[in-house]
Amino acid sequence: MSWLEKVKGMFSTPAEAAPPATESKPSGARLTEAAGSQSASEAGWTRLTGEGMGKQNERDLTPLAQERMQKIAEWLWQSNLLANRLVELPLAYLLAEGVTIQCKNEARQMQLNAFWNDPINNWPLKLPPRVRALGLLGEQCYICHVNEANGFVRLGYLNPRQIATVVMDPDNPEQPIGVVTKKDSKGRYNKYRVVILGEDEEHFTLRTAEIRASDFTDGDCLLYQVNKFPDGSRGRSDLLGQMDWLDAYDNFLFNELDRIEYLRSFVWDVKMTGADPESVKKYQQEFKPPAPNSTFVHNDSIELKAISPTLQAADTAESASLLRNHVLGGGTLPEHWFGGGGDVNRAVGAEMGEPTFKVLTSRQSMLKIMLEEIGRFVLWFGARGGEQPDWSSDEWKVTAVFPELQSKDVAKFAAAMQGVVTAVGQMIETGLLTEETGLKLIGDVAQRFGQAFDAKKELEEARKEHAQRKKERQAEDSFNLPADVRDALKSGQAAPAPAPAPAAQA
Repeated sequence: MSWLEKVKGMFSTPAEAAPPATESKPSGARLTEAAGSQSASEAGWTRLTGEGMGKQNERDLTPLAQERMQKIAEWLWQSNLLANRLVELPLAYLLAEGVTIQCKNEARQMQLNAFWNDPINNWPLKLPPRVRALGLLGEQCYICHVNEANGFVRLGYLNPRQIATVVMDPDNPEQPIGVVTKKDSKGRYNKYRVVILGEDEEHFTLRTAEIRASDFTDGDCLLYQVNKFPDGSRGRSDLLGQMDWLDAYDNFLFNELDRIEYLRSFVWDVKMTGADPESVKKYQQEFKPPAPNSTFVHNDSIELKAISPTLQAADTAESASLLRNHVLGGGTLPEHWFGGGGDVNRAVGAEMGEPTFKVLTSRQSMLKIMLEEIGRFVLWFGARGGEQPDWSSDEWKVTAVFPELQSKDVAKFAAAMQGVVTAVGQMIETGLLTEETGLKLIGDVAQRFGQAFDAKKELEEARKEHAQRKKERQAEDSFNLPADVRDALKSGQAAPAPAPAPAAQA
C-alpha cells in the first residue's frame, strides 16, 4: 500500500463502500460530459471562485467552494471599488434613514422597544452590518438567548463561515430544521434548532419533531438565507456571479497603469552620418543624455531624437466601459450610479433606475419579513405562560417600517390628485359614480403620498364632520335671533328660523 493510500484510509469512514471496479481507460483518453460548460481542466482556465458542486445536494456548492465564495466576497468588498459600491449603494437606499418595528398594542410595543434598543441587541447600530453580511455571505444566523424568568430575548451572532451544514426536513426538503457548526480546535461543535413560531408537533411530522428534539439540543437559532433554490440548504453571495468579472476589471485597470507607464517612457535615438563602427562605439561611451532645459551641441553629422513607444492599444475607455457595464448590469445598477452615463440626462436617468428600485424593493420585502418574524419571536417568548399569540389579530401584528427607497415627485402626484378629484366630483354630480367608489379612486392617488385610508369609514367620518360644520355655520349666522333660540341652534335642538318674508307693497 502506498503512502497516499494510507493517508486516504485514515480519513475514510467504515460506512463508505469501495467503488466498483471499472474498466481501465487508455492513459491518453480525456473524459468529458456529454453536454456541459467549459472544462475546469482545460489549460489556462481557472475560475476565481473555484469549481464543483455538492455531492449531497446538487443545489449547493461544495463546502470548500462555499467557504471560498464567502472569503472572496469579503475580500472583494474590502479591496475592489466596484464590488464595494455594488454592496454599499443598495445598503444605503435600504437603511440610510433607519428602520423601526411597530405594534398597535402599547404593551407589546414597549416589549419590542426594549428588545430593539437593548445594549446587547442594539439593532439600530447592528442592522446595517448584518444586512451587508447577508448580501455578501448569503446567510445570517442569530443564536437565541431567552431569559427564563421574564422571556426577554437577546440574539447572538453566528458567523456564516462557521456553519458546517444546514439540515433540512427529511419530509420537506424546502424547510431547514437545524444548523451544525464547524468543529473548533478541540473537536467541539454545536447543533442548533431553527426557530419555528409554534410547537413542533403542530408543524412537523413525528419523525422530524423527534429529530429536532433529540439531535439539536444546543439551543435555538434564527436562520435567514438569500439567493438559494427552494430545496437548497445554503445561501449564496450577491456577488457570486460577478466575482470573476470584478477580478478581471481590477486586473484590467492595473494592466492599464503599466501601459500608461510604458507610454510615458522614451529612448534617445542618436543618428551618426558617415561614422564607422569604431566612432559609433566611442561616441556611445562618451555620450551623456542632455538634462532638461540644457543644450546639445553637434555638427550636421549627428542627429538626436527622443522616441516614445507606439503600442497601438485599443480604446481603453471603451474596453473599461464594456467590463464595468457587464458587472453593473449583473448587479442591476445603471452605469451613471458609478460615475458613467455618457449622454444620459435627468429624465432618461430616472427611467433607467426603475429596474434597480424593483430589485431593491424585493430585497426590502425580504428584510421586512425577516425583522417582523424576529419581532413575533420576541412577543411569542414574552407571552410564554400567558396569553396565546393570535398572529391574525392587529393587536399581535408586528410591522417593520423602512425608509422610502426614492423621493417622490410631489408636483406630479399633486397634479394627478387635482385631476382625479375634479373628474370624480363631476361623475358623482351626474350620477355616474357613487361617493364611496369615488373616494377609493382618490385614495389610490393618495397612496403615492404615503397616505392610506378605508374609503367607507372615511366617507362616514367626512359626512359627520360636514354636518357638524354646517350646524356651526348656522349658529354663527343666527346672531340676530333671541338668545334661547341661538342656544338651541348651537346644541342642535332647534331648526333655524325661516327668513322673514318681504313686506307687501301698497
